Amino acid sequence: VEYRGSVRPFVSFNAKHDAEVLHKAMKGIGTHEDTVLMLLTSRSNDQRQQIKAAYKKAYGKDLVSALKSEISGLFEDLIVALMMPPISYDATQLHKAIKGAGTDDQVLIEILASRSGEQIKEIIKVYKKEFGGKLEKDIYGDTDGHYRKLLVILLQGSREEGIDEDNVENDAKELYAAGKGKFGTDEEKFITILGNRSAEHLQRVFAAYKKLSGSDIEDSITSETTGNLENLLLAVVKCARSVPDFFAETLYKSMRVSGTDDETLTRVMVSRSEEDLLDIKASFKRMYGTSLYSTIQVKLTKV
Repeated sequence: VEYRGSVRPFVSFNAKHDAEVLHKAMKGIGTHEDTVLMLLTSRSNDQRQQIKAAYKKAYGKDLVSALKSEISGLFEDLIVALMMPPISYDATQLHKAIKGAGTDDQVLIEILASRSGEQIKEIIKVYKKEFGGKLEKDIYGDTDGHYRKLLVILLQGSREEGIDEDNVENDAKELYAAGKGKFGTDEEKFITILGNRSAEHLQRVFAAYKKLSGSDIEDSITSETTGNLENLLLAVVKCARSVPDFFAETLYKSMRVSGTDDETLTRVMVSRSEEDLLDIKASFKRMYGTSLYSTIQVKLTKV
């Protein structure tokens, strides 16, 4: 599979040397923030973990704590995010979204709708190890209704594989009958089909649904459901169609608000940097007619 991340492993990598450069950047008056940023963003996450280990060995202290004592604000958030292994970062974001007052549903929806089954299973393991609780139990206690049911299905990380030819038409008919074709909505059908079928299968179902009803499945979800359930169903549909398109839209929305939703911007850029950020950039350009780079640049220089 072709690598579609924007951050690649640094070719002539030397963890000990990088640890030394960071140590020097943090010594004396002020911190050379450019040095820290340029170094860490030109290393892969795996290489950053090796730099962490080399730093501890050479200087007897934790690199992340050392960096945090020197920097603050949004720059600190970005650097701390870059220094976490990807699965730990997802687990931490979910923990933060659930704990404390209220629930950050946007984070739950974004992560659970977009990660692969394998990634979700890893997140559950790391969550238990780092926070001592069961992710499913914590999410269950913080959510309700059909929204909760679909989150729990997604947490199983066990989507079917491939396309079940015999069931494409049937699934489309069931979705139509459960939504536009009846008075009231049978949410269970939407949850079962959208939560369990493979992305390839769902793409075929959406095409069949459009033929049958004359409109996109998103229109039906928007007119038949509301709130968190609507947002989660839409995210699942968008991710089945194209994960990069989903994240391009998420980034666009994070910068469309007055000011910027910096948490979302950081989370998406960091978590997709070694996954599919090149594809997200292409999607962004196609969807909004401008480059992601220049949009971020313009938005953040106004702040």
